[in-house]
Amino acid sequence: MQMSDENEQDIKQETTLISHLVELRSRLLRMVIAVLAVFFVLSPFANDIFTLIAGPLLAQMPAGTSMIATRVISPFLTPFKLTLLVAVFVAMPYLLYQAWSFVAPGLYAREKRLVFPLMATSAGLFYAGAAFAYFVVFPLVFRFMQAVAPEGVAVMPDITEYLDFVMVLFFAFGLAFEVPVATVLMVWSGFITPAQLAAKRGYVLLAAFIIGMFLTPPDVISQTLLALPVYVLYEIGIVMARVIVPGHREVEAQQTDR
Repeated sequence: MQMSDENEQDIKQETTLISHLVELRSRLLRMVIAVLAVFFVLSPFANDIFTLIAGPLLAQMPAGTSMIATRVISPFLTPFKLTLLVAVFVAMPYLLYQAWSFVAPGLYAREKRLVFPLMATSAGLFYAGAAFAYFVVFPLVFRFMQAVAPEGVAVMPDITEYLDFVMVLFFAFGLAFEVPVATVLMVWSGFITPAQLAAKRGYVLLAAFIIGMFLTPPDVISQTLLALPVYVLYEIGIVMARVIVPGHREVEAQQTDR
């Protein structure tokens, strides 16, 4: 009888695992279809999208110069590669929704109410970080590159290398702007309290300037333009954690009494 119960339990666990894998495959398939659908809609405008993304660099280049393509297929392949990445950016809210829908059945009602706003906030902050990179950081970076070029050297970047460069910056700044979501999740998981986060302000500010030093040109202005928003977002994350995450006051009171 006991062996029969164990076998039934094993069968149930195996069935549950298979159902989860089927559900995961379904969600991933929907995500891929969404990205491809956006890509096919945007693909006729691939060259226009590349010109738009290259705008901050082209605006800083001297008259009579242009970007170059060092590979035979680059003029065709690079704009379509960029369009595929833009499709991922555009479909990001739907991708996050599919991820949320997959994990939602395993969450408590209180956790469900918290996760969805966090995911919406995460998507918005990611877009804000990418926009900040495009409108603020790119002009500073490319102006600096033109200014430091040795005399007699014409700066004419390869379009493939330019795409790789801007994509790294887009994702770097998009992830850097996720600081409020990261702080809320750390408090929510019980790893740290808002009071402890507030006590580490000095370290965070220093780390923000160090990160800015590696992600931006070596000048104080652009470094500050990254460090200050990250620090402000850190403060916003502390406030959000205090408002959204319940029970943190009791934990802080217990730590104070020790």
